[in-house]
Amino acid sequence: MDFDLTAEQTMIRDLIRDFAESEVAPGAVERDRTGAFPEDIFVKLAKLGLMGLPFPEQYGGGGADTISFAIVVEELSRVCASTGITYSAHISLGGAPLQLFGTDEQKAAYLSPLCEGQYLGAFGLTEPDAGSDAGGTRTTAVRSGDQWVISGTKCFITNASYARNVVLTAVTDRSKGTSGISSFIVPTDAPGFTVFNNYEKMGLHASNTTELVLDQVSVPGENLLGVEGNGYKQFLAVLDGGRIGIGAMAVGIAQGAFEKSLRYAKQRKQFGRAISTFQAIQFKLADMATNIELARNMVYKAAWLKDQGRKFKKEAAMAKLFASEMCMKVCDQAVQIHGGYGYMKEYEVERCLRDAKLLEIGEGTSEIQRIVIAGQIGC
Repeated sequence: MDFDLTAEQTMIRDLIRDFAESEVAPGAVERDRTGAFPEDIFVKLAKLGLMGLPFPEQYGGGGADTISFAIVVEELSRVCASTGITYSAHISLGGAPLQLFGTDEQKAAYLSPLCEGQYLGAFGLTEPDAGSDAGGTRTTAVRSGDQWVISGTKCFITNASYARNVVLTAVTDRSKGTSGISSFIVPTDAPGFTVFNNYEKMGLHASNTTELVLDQVSVPGENLLGVEGNGYKQFLAVLDGGRIGIGAMAVGIAQGAFEKSLRYAKQRKQFGRAISTFQAIQFKLADMATNIELARNMVYKAAWLKDQGRKFKKEAAMAKLFASEMCMKVCDQAVQIHGGYGYMKEYEVERCLRDAKLLEIGEGTSEIQRIVIAGQIGC
């Protein structure tokens, strides 16, 4: 086994780390305070050729692998989780369905602009009554001549305010259960399509989280993504890849919290010496570093399996589960190491803790991950 990054992966890591430190980190505190979306950052990421990083070059992508994608998500999330989740969703939820199931014509029309960074990718799955039970989709799509007429509501959708098109799921035949769910590419400016950006969130304040309301929205027949009735299978495959992104986010947030804690522990003096010399603090930092490294290896392994064309559902679920729960523990200990200062916004670790919680919920809760893993190990 070779645990070294390739020359290309190393180059991407160095590039995005420098970018994250110089362009993303300086405004992270202010964005968290105001909720301002970092549009300028994604314009710059597009100029660097990173907005289509893992997609084929023929559609304007970078032709890189999934490990490289995970590295970019990790480095962005290390300094600003709102930026990290925006990028991760753009690639793994917005672009991936088009790449996996789109025709050549659909990829040219919809994937290429995403790769160029003309707009952000978004994926409409979750509904008010269909979260963990995604098979309970209520949004409907009815054939009307050569059109599909779509009606329904989606919630907690990332990036939709900055997307020109959203891939979303809708029921095309209620009698077939999950085999009656299909996927569609829907323009956000279509008559009857409304995007609401009015959620007040615990964390990830600078990410765009929206509600979608579709009232008799008509799309051409060719906007069906893949085969009719395959929507449920499609989004399960999409979520498998998305969990690698969430795992990478968790590693990045935890790494950032750890680095802040280590730096603080070396500077903070109590009883006449730096608290980093106390075994109680050393043990906390040692556990944090160990668990971050374990999670990173799990994320990279799932990404590697995906790149090899091998099954990775179990490994992606494990990586997402372990990394997200690890991240919460690390951020909690980061606040503890900072003591009273950790409770203050000035030291930023409280933001890490707030941002981290979503990772145990989004793209499949921890409970759902355990169900997936149990199924994969033969329970």
